[in-house]
Amino acid sequence: MDEDFLWQLLNKQQNSAAVPSNKTITRWALEVIRLLFPEQSKYIFLSVQQLEEQFEKLKTELFEIMNATKACCNCDNEKLAEAFFSELPEIYRILNTDIEAIFKGDPAAISEFEVIRTYPGFFAISFYRLAHLLYKYEIPVLPRILTEHAHSRTGIDIHPAAVIDEYFYIDHGTGTVIGETTHIGKHVKLYQGITLGALSVAKNMANTKRHPTVEDNVVIYSGATILGGETIIGHGSIIGGNVWLTASVLPNSRVFHEPTIKVSIKVD
Repeated sequence: MDEDFLWQLLNKQQNSAAVPSNKTITRWALEVIRLLFPEQSKYIFLSVQQLEEQFEKLKTELFEIMNATKACCNCDNEKLAEAFFSELPEIYRILNTDIEAIFKGDPAAISEFEVIRTYPGFFAISFYRLAHLLYKYEIPVLPRILTEHAHSRTGIDIHPAAVIDEYFYIDHGTGTVIGETTHIGKHVKLYQGITLGALSVAKNMANTKRHPTVEDNVVIYSGATILGGETIIGHGSIIGGNVWLTASVLPNSRVFHEPTIKVSIKVD
């Protein structure tokens, strides 16, 4: 093996940014979610004291994860961990609105237990909610690790910086992409294969709004692509399947793709 190549690799390894394993980080997030929603856990707590002790344990773990992350070395990690856990009651409230939206919006949903335990949309949303809170406190690296874990598990790609209001429902969801500067209002329902993306991916646009705004009570059906930071989907609108949009639509609009389909049948 070429010695210069080996020295190059050694130098890179010694100067790489230390981060705990993805498994450690995602396990911590799963424990938080399971504490909020015992439907996902086999362990049931029997007292308030036990719950409080578990919250303190997870808070300490977050502090230790941040301490072990080189990008967090100049942060007040104890204060950030405390702030994160102080907001968990609000995250819990919002996640319950998401559960309600999924259960009431899907005729196939038998119970809220089933939604919490089995639905990929809820899995992706719950990881996004935690990741977005970490992002809000400018904690580096960890938010993206969490949303990419959910992406790998569900096929739903939500950037942790996206702003998503309550009663959010993703149905099926495989192939759905929600970009970094997307804003989504209340009571929005998305199906599979949707892209809320950017018109351009030029690096000099990193600090601009590149992704669309979706106002309250919008439904977007499968395969729709909506692009651009100035694109606004007005409240109460329905965007049909396979629509391609790069311009705003007024509130209560109905936007549909009308393909020209010709079926030819040859009879021998």
